[in-house]
Amino acid sequence: MTFPDITADLAARMPGLRGRLLANQELAPFTWLRVGGPAQALFTPADTEDLAYFLKHLPADIPVMVIGLASNMIIRDGGIPGVVIRFSPRAFGQIAIEDGHRIRAGAFAADRKVAIEAANAGIGGLEFLFGIPGSIGGALRMNAGTRSNTNPEIEGETRERFVSATAVTRAGDIVSLTPDDMKFAYRTCGVPADTIFTEAVFQGFACPVDEVQAINARVQEHREKDQETKVRTAGSTFKNPPGHSSWRLIRDAGGLDLRVGQAEMSKKHANFLIAHEGASAADIEGLGEEIRALVKASSGVELEWEVKRVGVA
Repeated sequence: MTFPDITADLAARMPGLRGRLLANQELAPFTWLRVGGPAQALFTPADTEDLAYFLKHLPADIPVMVIGLASNMIIRDGGIPGVVIRFSPRAFGQIAIEDGHRIRAGAFAADRKVAIEAANAGIGGLEFLFGIPGSIGGALRMNAGTRSNTNPEIEGETRERFVSATAVTRAGDIVSLTPDDMKFAYRTCGVPADTIFTEAVFQGFACPVDEVQAINARVQEHREKDQETKVRTAGSTFKNPPGHSSWRLIRDAGGLDLRVGQAEMSKKHANFLIAHEGASAADIEGLGEEIRALVKASSGVELEWEVKRVGVA
């Protein structure tokens, strides 16, 4: 699909824009699953102030979506109308150690890299990020975390270490957010979907470097033992319903044998969906919907997607 080019009109409205604005840019290369159509307009801001300027001058009727590492996202095959914002590592991937065992990270900083930098600085408490294949912006939006039934030292959630965040509203205002503003809950937060995180500060505690690095290593061991790490997957496909584990519901319903096109469920972790070479977004989403129907028929439980699905078919 090719969308009408809106970039010339947008550029004319924003003579002071410093970032890059491109029309009909393919998004699949930027995503973990390597699927999806184009962005009608793709904007890469130069910095937070440039992002605020862009949003302040962007007509209110044009939809906006942010993608980071897109590790927990299915972009549908028809692409995304409106504007897609994707940060650059240079402008939004910074990581800085601050006094009091705090760490400041840009929204495009990889979770794993933040955990490594924290360990190298002797800061504990952020090890759970080591096993999350996403960026800090996504961690804030999803209240990302790690759980283990056998090793509680590797567990944690974003909200437990969150101090503050900087964000830009759809109106172009730069705001600071407190823990109360975030309204964190299980795998979500209460910040309006059109508010864009640009950086965050996290609180850790003093811990010997070798101890933190050893916990990071155990996080990796846990991932390699129980999860898919060598194939294209978006991690946990569905949220755990209250009182249930999604992987167990899927396994017990017979979902391990399901395949749609080039997408299939993992036999190593039943809540992981694998995209093989040549898979389309329709394959992946279609498989997920078949799994939801199978579990509903088997147990009466309705699974809720954890993976974000965006765009048009």
